[in-house]
Amino acid sequence: MKFLLCVLIAFVEIGFADGLSEASPKPLIKDFMGINGHFQFKPQLYAKVCRMARNYHNVNWDVKAPGDELTFPVCPNGVNWVRDVYGKWAAEGFEIDLCVQFGTFSESNKEYQKLWQGQEAWSYAYGFELAKAFGASGERRGVTSIEIGNEPGNDFDDGLYQKIFLQMAQGIRDADPNLKIVTATAQTGAADKYSKSLEETFSSPEMKAHYDVINLHVYATLPRQEGRQPWARSYPEDPQIDYLKVVDAAIDFRNREAPDKEVWITEFGYDACTPEAMDKREGWAKKLNWEGQTELQQAQYLVRSFLCFSEMDVERAYLYYFNDKDQASVHAASGLTRNFEPKPSYWAVKQLYEILGDYRFHRVASKNSKTGYVYEYKPDNEASPWVWVLWSPTGSGKEAVCTLQGLEGKKIKALSMATSSEEPQVLEIDETNMWIKVEESPIYLLISP
Repeated sequence: MKFLLCVLIAFVEIGFADGLSEASPKPLIKDFMGINGHFQFKPQLYAKVCRMARNYHNVNWDVKAPGDELTFPVCPNGVNWVRDVYGKWAAEGFEIDLCVQFGTFSESNKEYQKLWQGQEAWSYAYGFELAKAFGASGERRGVTSIEIGNEPGNDFDDGLYQKIFLQMAQGIRDADPNLKIVTATAQTGAADKYSKSLEETFSSPEMKAHYDVINLHVYATLPRQEGRQPWARSYPEDPQIDYLKVVDAAIDFRNREAPDKEVWITEFGYDACTPEAMDKREGWAKKLNWEGQTELQQAQYLVRSFLCFSEMDVERAYLYYFNDKDQASVHAASGLTRNFEPKPSYWAVKQLYEILGDYRFHRVASKNSKTGYVYEYKPDNEASPWVWVLWSPTGSGKEAVCTLQGLEGKKIKALSMATSSEEPQVLEIDETNMWIKVEESPIYLLISP
């Protein structure tokens, strides 16, 4: 027997100023949703799901070692960043976040860090030429922000990173002051393998003067415990994980230490591969019995993550990843497409983008782990319909019955979450009792004034 939750949503007269500061309105969802891409990215395919894209721009593609002559836009390996990457992306309307990934110039981290020693002047030149080649001072290539480092973490000497950061950031500023400068991945508290410490690395006045955006990577990883495979992930709203708490902590740091900065999530995601790929697991994935999510869960959790992040004081959220090859391993099955064929998550994210692209998060109408979530989104045009998104915030298939009290007489269209190219199902609302059943797949209510 399915467990039913009861949700009572009290209708409130909507005013755009409710719950929002006029000085800092929430971004339009089309300016909020992003995706991680790379060299094989197909801009025409992914332009249907967002217009913000992040690219890993490896320094070791640009030069064989720090200190070498810069030849933008052509790399030593023959790649032309304009012809092969940024020009194509920009032509499809993408706004690009360029992530300078330091790259392993040798097998040993310690050895490749030695290559950066004494390269402060070159780091300035690299930042300057990078911004000049792809920013507003030259022909526009769609690049509007640059991250200095991807995940240098605690295995990259902090003092050395700060020297590189300051010089590269100054070079970017001098070439194109309109480009936003983004930190490497960071978090509050101690640094770890993937993230620098906000307090230790980015809190000094000199560092704060050189960046515009605090950068987070967040994954819904369950706490480690005996018998549980590493990298096990849960649903976004799960209270036992740090998924949303990490974001809250970074926002608190920003509010306290750097109130003029933005907060971006440049990676979040879920893996979903086929049963055939699961049967072919190898190495640690087989030994530790790695499992991802189902294709439906990936679609549900990505959409719900975007919704949860949109409520927070976050300017952008980029999902990881654009495409996969159906490999049963962490991060290796996290694409919206599989071998460039859309997965259910592609259609679900596409629908979210199409419905809410010209809307802003407005307020929480209901938020309770036992009674479901209802988020309200409004367009700038007050004559247009507003949207409620409803879902059951669990990972166990529980349902909710939402009573739409106060919406009597309103014209409402209810759409199910898309999981294929077919038109989403139009759901029936009991107009006598004004209720609708809600599951873990979000439902969109388009409500006319």
